Amino acid sequence: MRYEGKVYRPWPEADSILIQTTLGCSNNQCTFCNMFSDKRFKIRELEDIFSDIEQARKIHAHVESIFLIDGNVMAVRTEFLLAILNKITETFPEIQNIALYAGFNDFRRKTVAELKQMRAAGLTMAYAGLESGDPIVLDNIKKAMKPEHAIEGMAMAKEAGIKVLASFIFGLGGRHRSKEHIKATTDILNIMQPEEIAPMAIAIQPGTELEQQVVRGEFVMPSPLQVLEEEKYLLENLADFDCYYWGDHGNNISPMRGMLPQARVPFKDRIEHEIATNPVTKQDIIQTFSW
Repeated sequence: MRYEGKVYRPWPEADSILIQTTLGCSNNQCTFCNMFSDKRFKIRELEDIFSDIEQARKIHAHVESIFLIDGNVMAVRTEFLLAILNKITETFPEIQNIALYAGFNDFRRKTVAELKQMRAAGLTMAYAGLESGDPIVLDNIKKAMKPEHAIEGMAMAKEAGIKVLASFIFGLGGRHRSKEHIKATTDILNIMQPEEIAPMAIAIQPGTELEQQVVRGEFVMPSPLQVLEEEKYLLENLADFDCYYWGDHGNNISPMRGMLPQARVPFKDRIEHEIATNPVTKQDIIQTFSW
């Protein structure tokens, strides 16, 4: 197995085999992220990807889950992705799940027919960064996406039968746009209704543009209390659609996960308990760790 540069995968994919399909991220300008600052976006040679798939077969007797890395693999042309998916299902007939990173705009750049082809070829899940539903926050972080783009991309994925995990960041609006950020994010999630969501508390990554904004005082970090209040608002105002809540990121003040809406009340009660009793709420700025 060959990997170039830093390798990332979502925490729900801890047990998956990783197959590097692209290098880096085609956007690679988000102010809060430096995951792929060490490489330019590039699509690996198909024969090299096939070789890694074959090598994985030699190493692992039974594989049920594979995750395609690096960044937005969905940006690759459809025929190329179909070849990889077909190679995986031929090599691992026991495979149950194939997932990848995607941008909501990547869905929009395909047709629904193409997305359905990928689903038929074995693609089950896409991890897409929503980050925020607030257009001002999205502009500030240079996401190169508008809220309506996320809504459109999600609808196309749903029509194709591809499940989506939408990730977003508590505190990304900073101290002064916390309420607008979480309200807009909750509103857009209620429209999109992804099958899974993964909220995580803001963390300043060393060397990012956001770090410099913090140093210059242009971005003021939220307090732990604001982050908890954002999560409370989200849990109180999400519509009653079936959704798995991956709220157990290591930076979250009260990590928890489970099925919504069934777990809404105990989750909300837990956040309210944290707000009332956790000493961290007395701190002025949330302390989190880089990824």
